[in-house]
Amino acid sequence: MYYRACLILLVLLPFSAAAATKYVSDELRITLRTGQGNQFEILKTLTSGTKLEILQETDSGYTRVLLEDGTEGWVRTQYLIDEPIAADKLATAQNRLAKTREKLDQAQAELKTLRSEKSELDSAYGQLKTEHSTATKELQNLNELASRPKQLAQENIELRKQFEQLSDELNLTKQENQVLKDRSKRNWFLAGAGVVILGMLIGLIIPKLRFKKKSGWEY
Repeated sequence: MYYRACLILLVLLPFSAAAATKYVSDELRITLRTGQGNQFEILKTLTSGTKLEILQETDSGYTRVLLEDGTEGWVRTQYLIDEPIAADKLATAQNRLAKTREKLDQAQAELKTLRSEKSELDSAYGQLKTEHSTATKELQNLNELASRPKQLAQENIELRKQFEQLSDELNLTKQENQVLKDRSKRNWFLAGAGVVILGMLIGLIIPKLRFKKKSGWEY
């Protein structure tokens, strides 16, 4: 029973480690071989930071791995680490920083555009506010005019009465002026007639006076 349990554990152990991922450490280069030992054929030379998928770990100091291109082989366990090397981390960080800066530049450009649009909207809002104020005043005036039609009608009637009164006064003034003109003409006519009559009387009286004087001289 004990041996059967051990056998099951040995069978399941490779499968439990199959999902793990490790990286070649900061060593310059390591070899990928067909077996566990230096006597086996070298398949590839792996550089630092190479990503490896762990297939099987053993107590012999070797680990069976799978490369991203599908190559499978054995490498020394001591050269494997659980995280990428510092150079890869730095490259990843720099890449993220570059993307962050790109997003920041894009965000700043969008912010500048939004500020420009905000300025235009503020200007348009000010103009609309002024137009709204003017329209409100005009509407208020119209409402005031519409709210007093009787007053306007009464004012119109009074204006008509004043116009008729002024028209009557004007006609009366014209009539009086005509009467004055007629009176002046008549006075001038009477004055002329008086002068003529006076002349005639003088013409009649003077000869008689001369005749009386002559008669007086004869006595």
